[in-house]
This record gives sequence, structure tokens and C-alpha cells, in this order.
Amino acid sequence: MIKSMTGYGRVERVEQGRNIVMEVKSVNHRFLEISLRTPASLFPLEMEFKKKISERFKRGRIDVSIRLEGEGADTSRVHVNPEIARNYFDALKRLKDELHIEEPISLKTLIGFRDIFTPPFETELPAVFLDQVGDTLDEALTMLMNMRLDEGISLFADMEMRLGAIQDIMESIRSRAPQVVLEYQKRLADRIKELTSGLALDEARLAQEVAMMADRSDITEEIVRMQSHIGQFRDLLQSDEAQGRKIDFLLQEMNREINTIGSKSNDLEIARQVIEVKSELGKLREQAQNIE
Repeated sequence: MIKSMTGYGRVERVEQGRNIVMEVKSVNHRFLEISLRTPASLFPLEMEFKKKISERFKRGRIDVSIRLEGEGADTSRVHVNPEIARNYFDALKRLKDELHIEEPISLKTLIGFRDIFTPPFETELPAVFLDQVGDTLDEALTMLMNMRLDEGISLFADMEMRLGAIQDIMESIRSRAPQVVLEYQKRLADRIKELTSGLALDEARLAQEVAMMADRSDITEEIVRMQSHIGQFRDLLQSDEAQGRKIDFLLQEMNREINTIGSKSNDLEIARQVIEVKSELGKLREQAQNIE
């Protein structure tokens, strides 16, 4: 079954006096893109976290936010080094005087020198606690996966409905195609009689002209390929693998076939039905953008 690329998961748990807050969310993306926001104490685990995510998801932009709240967490005060700040200020003042710069030296200028500020001190986290952080991430990723599966069920229902509508229209086009040739034959015969004031028709010449028209407007191959594409589409929707890119390609092929049918048919009714198919294909394309 297809999966959506849209989802959200949030888990909170208390371990060793600290609150672990884990949020994960995903949106559609052409490839897999992972963004992690973690406290400095978890930086060494980022590669491991990304590996966990890439093992469970194939496409989508996935944003992960991890916060550690409580005693010893990264919520203590940022440390300021006044001596370094003073040195920067004096250096800027000398430069200002030498270059005759009138602009005052502001706090905004000093903020740009990052070594004035020291990040909050974080004691080394015990291995047991780090394991709990990993378990919390697993739980949040499971919530995200379940939501993407639920969204996938909705996508599946909508796309199945639209494929059914396209299949019905294609059957109508298939039934209409022979009638187009007969109507052309009748119009051509009536027109010839009108122009020749009722003289006898050259039946052989008329049959030849109708045969040429029938050959030019034959859409049998395109209809067969469209029916095949619909079957392949349904197979992809049932697949357990990530199939978004294959569906994108298949929609391009279906659009090419229906455009060819529209250009070859030379019939107002079929042209109207072609527009309906293209409308449904456009809606399918929008939905396919969110398939993993």
C-alpha cells in the first residue's frame, strides 16, 4: 500500500529527572532530506539518528527536533566572556579612530564575535540515558510512519476512484471510435452528392477515402496502452515499496497517450472526453506529489 510523505509524531518521556521532548514531522520532497535540531550533548549521535530515519523512510523532508529539559540540560545560562568582549571593543575603537569612522560601536556589532559567548555547559550524559533518547526517537518515528500510512490510505482511495473514472471514459472512447468513421463516411457521401448535384457516387473512391481517414484517426493502440497503464498504476498503488517516482513517470506516459488520442480522433465527443481524462490526470498528478 502506498504511503504519504506527510506526517507528524511527538513523544515526551521523563528519564533520570529530565524531560525528553521529541518532535518529528515530514512533508513531500523529491528525495530523502533529514534535518536534525539537537542539543550539543547529542551531536555525537546525529549520524546514528539519521541512519535510523533513513532505514524507515525513502522520500520526504523529515525534520526532527530533540529537546532535553531539566537539571543539567542545555537550558542553563549562556556564559559571557567580558575580557574577550573588551579586547574586541578596544580593537574596533582603534580601527574606528584610524579610519575616521563616525558610526558608533554597538552591541549588535559585538554579537557577531561568537567567541565572546560560551554555550551552556553540559555534563556527559550516561549511556543508559542516551539509549532512552534513541528509544524515544524510535517511538516518534513509529507515530510518523503510522500517520503516513493513514494518509496513504486516503490517497489510495482517491486515486483508485480517479483511475476508475478514467477507465470508464476510455471505454466510452473505445466504443465511440468506430462510430466516428461511420459518421465521417456519411458526411463525406452527403457532401459529395451536394457538390455533384446528385450524380452517382464512385463507391470505390469513397471507400478509399474513408479507409485513409480511418487509418489516420485509428486510436486503438493508444487505448490499449492507456488500459495497460491503468493496470500498472493500480499495481503500484498496491505495492509495499516506495513508488512515487514510478507513478510520476507513468502519469507522464498516460498524458502523452491521451494527447495523441485527442489529436488523432477529430471528433467533438471524443475531444470532450479527452478533456475529462486530462482533468483526472491532473488531479492524480497533484496527489502523486505526496506519495513516498
